[in-house]
Amino acid sequence: MPKWSLRRRPGRTLGLLLLLVLSFLVLRRLNWTSVLPLWLQRQRLGLRTKGPNFMLEDSTFQILGGSIHYFRVPREYWRDRLLKLKACGLNTLTTYVPWNLHEPERGKFDFSGNLDLEAFIWLAAKIGLWVILRPGPYICSEIDLGGLPSWLLQDPDMKLRTTYPGFTKAVDLYFDHLMSRVVPLQYKHGGPIIAVQVENEYGSYNGDHAYMPYIKKALEDRGIIEMLLTSDNKDGLEKGVVDGVLATINLQSQQELVALNSILLSIQGIQPKMVMEYWTGWFDSWGGSHNILDSSEVLQTVSAIIKDGSSINLYMFHGGTNFGFINGAMHFGDYKADVTSYDYDAILTEAGDYTAKYTKLRELFGTFSGVPPPPPPELTAKMVYEPVTPSFYLSLWDALLYMDKPITSEIPINMENLPVNNGNGQAFGYVLYETTIFSSGVLSGLVRDRGQVFLNRVSIGFLDYTTTKITIPLTQGYTILRILVENRGRVNYGNNIDSQRKGLIGNLYLNNKPLKNFKIYSLDMTKQFFQRFDMDKWSVVPKEITFPAFFLGTLSVGIYPSDTFLKLEGWVKGVVLVNDHNLGRYWNVGPQETLYLPGVWLDKGLNKVIIFEETMAGSMVQSTDIPHLGRNQYVN
Repeated sequence: MPKWSLRRRPGRTLGLLLLLVLSFLVLRRLNWTSVLPLWLQRQRLGLRTKGPNFMLEDSTFQILGGSIHYFRVPREYWRDRLLKLKACGLNTLTTYVPWNLHEPERGKFDFSGNLDLEAFIWLAAKIGLWVILRPGPYICSEIDLGGLPSWLLQDPDMKLRTTYPGFTKAVDLYFDHLMSRVVPLQYKHGGPIIAVQVENEYGSYNGDHAYMPYIKKALEDRGIIEMLLTSDNKDGLEKGVVDGVLATINLQSQQELVALNSILLSIQGIQPKMVMEYWTGWFDSWGGSHNILDSSEVLQTVSAIIKDGSSINLYMFHGGTNFGFINGAMHFGDYKADVTSYDYDAILTEAGDYTAKYTKLRELFGTFSGVPPPPPPELTAKMVYEPVTPSFYLSLWDALLYMDKPITSEIPINMENLPVNNGNGQAFGYVLYETTIFSSGVLSGLVRDRGQVFLNRVSIGFLDYTTTKITIPLTQGYTILRILVENRGRVNYGNNIDSQRKGLIGNLYLNNKPLKNFKIYSLDMTKQFFQRFDMDKWSVVPKEITFPAFFLGTLSVGIYPSDTFLKLEGWVKGVVLVNDHNLGRYWNVGPQETLYLPGVWLDKGLNKVIIFEETMAGSMVQSTDIPHLGRNQYVN
């Protein structure tokens, strides 16, 4: 066979060269991301800093981000909310990752359904968004215990957010699992994640100088190779800095912007500036007012931030809902639990509708970039349905007959240490404590967070943070003392997170003598909890109702199920479930007056509605197409 030689095959050589040139010209016009499989796309440099600028590959890059939490939005609506984010002119999604929801029991992980983090991130990529991931382990986020699992508190010596061995061991196991999912989603592996946040606002906590370096190393050791960021507010910026990690700031006003940027400059010199959380509104607490922030002020502050050359993340772009019992609480002086709605007066409403803020910011970002944003998606339909009139009823006392055998204990056991859920304790809901007494007197104890006290089946009052004693009236002989205790939400921000155990904490006293021999019922109000109540367990609603009680009714829906809001006029305090979806808590102290019911959770025809009411029931549950979040109070 003749040996290959350019000299001997000049025509063939010329043909190959022409083919290469033509191929090059064609491929230059192609979108490589649509030609190459994702695993072949090796993006090289990732997000990096160059003087005062972010660089993505070889181009300057200004992050225009918005926060959406996948765990607060029905999965069926993820695409709608992300498209609206893109259509507002933003280029980056940010989201927290809630450890407590992903690892409800030690070593038992849930990334399915509404918790499918990977699907959410790939969907963002498909829509054309970059992602900044905020994996904690602590996330604040106005979620129960700042996203930390309650089973950590089974350890009486637990020191959360430190290098305490019991905490770091749990973090290591969680990160082993989580990062195996996150690593392939990184930019340099062909994914959309361009940066990862190290913990969250640790400077405000600052309980252990070794902790943040530990978290940084934990991320890097498990394959995190993108840019690392910290995020702090004015209370903790100077204490939250970590070597080799870019510091970012959280704020709401232009005055804070000037002050914090000055601190940033002194801490890390000339680096890209980023407002990781520009607070577009604020969260609400039960018994307070609905917080709002004027859209004109939002526009002015956002304009000032981007004109200053800073990158920005709108927290929240879309808040969503604290479905179930996942809301957090604050405890500075008075304990204040967060409401079910996480509307936040954000850029989109709780139900994903547009606001004046959206319209103004979309125009601003379009003008700033010089490129018109894509058209916004259509609004999701809203519907007013016929009221739900409960037909069936089951008192809590009768329901106890169908529950698992109660836990027996000489002394009260707090919620987290109950021997349930494969030894992981109870995270959310209620706990009922029973014992017997033979005399009257003063009942006292530490109740977290709210305990309704009963003699037999008669309510005599409540114990909580402010009422720590209650008088037991004169009784004759054997009397069952019952306390129904609600976990209203563990504190998510502050230095008292180690003391967030719920239920009865320590002994319960009658006339300063500890009571003994308790029966304890775990009432976590999960889907599995309600499955024990077959139709034959329910009775027709009587004229005289014994509370607390469960009520059962049906919501009739036409051919096209649509979003709606449930209004519980005449009801006092409790929980609503529709088709086994826990919509969250209601309470007539406000400010929230309606519960959001996503249309994607409804079926054509009859839909099952269960209400758990603590003290007094209304005659019906109404439906409205307009949310009522309460009287307004402007955010300071």
